[in-house]
Amino acid sequence: MNILGKLIRLRAIEEEDLPKLHVWANDPEIWYTVSGWHFPYSMESLKKWFSSLGADQNNQRWVIETLDEKKLVGTAGLTNIDWKNSHATCNVIVGEKETRGKGYGTDAHMAMNRYAFEELHFERLDGEAIEYSVFGTNVGMREEGRMKNWYFRKGRYWDKVIQGITKNDYFALVARTKYWE
Repeated sequence: MNILGKLIRLRAIEEEDLPKLHVWANDPEIWYTVSGWHFPYSMESLKKWFSSLGADQNNQRWVIETLDEKKLVGTAGLTNIDWKNSHATCNVIVGEKETRGKGYGTDAHMAMNRYAFEELHFERLDGEAIEYSVFGTNVGMREEGRMKNWYFRKGRYWDKVIQGITKNDYFALVARTKYWE
């Protein structure tokens, strides 16, 4: 199943995507913009991760592919899914440098939000970001808190920004912006 946006589709990760994912997983520029620990990944470890995807019901991951050129530009996912309480953590990475700033990340977020809120009937989505790379206000994510000096990047400590969007906030955003019209 593909999840469609206006500019992109979120589709299942295929084995032929692994070389591109390997490049992004080992790109220090991307490491500086995303939360969590990052270490160099071997192709072998990436293949093991890929082989486990189908059995993981609490983490759904996709590649972001442009609709016009069918070009792979990034990854997206709903992780740490809590089916009982109807929420998950959402994440989007635009890996291809020359495609950043063209709306693909925003559209991937909106497509994932629509899927989470309209198809899965989730109540909320959460996210976290390093304070210098906060993304998401244009897709309805709001800052809900900070954890001081959480990440060490670029020779110093930075805050972790906790973000979230509720189902009601998503529907209000769509109505206000007419995003899907």
